[in-house]
Amino acid sequence: GEGVAKDFDRAAELYGKAADQGDVDAQYNLGLCFKQGKGVAKDLARAVELFLKTAEQGHASAQFHLGLCYEKGEGVAQDLALAAELYGKAADQGDVGAQSMLGWCYETGEGVAKDFDRAAELYGKAADQGDVDAQYNLGLCFKQGKGVAKDL
Repeated sequence: GEGVAKDFDRAAELYGKAADQGDVDAQYNLGLCFKQGKGVAKDLARAVELFLKTAEQGHASAQFHLGLCYEKGEGVAQDLALAAELYGKAADQGDVGAQSMLGWCYETGEGVAKDFDRAAELYGKAADQGDVDAQYNLGLCFKQGKGVAKDL
């Protein structure tokens, strides 16, 4: 913490109180606590419930993390198409991680039809914002000529 000792138990307690009052960021952060088991017992189903609640309110980070849950089948049945859809919603709001993951979906065909041009475009957006994975994947696109002109 800043100015205080880290206390995940107290953080989760306070997030819970604010979440109960409808605070979207608190609901999202409490979801992270449940996903990671910090300050509360790890409970992926509860994390998904909180991410879903906030994602429906347009919270980009919640949409991204809910997408990760659907991609990996954590707390929900795996659904790659829904994961890609959620990444798309978050990516449209500028979420860098979602842009990178959606690029991966388009490159591999996970949840969407393969589209190397779209993959390279999304990797480029995320890479320009400093996402290391996107920078690496975009580099591979240039090396292999996937979605961009081959450039060694």
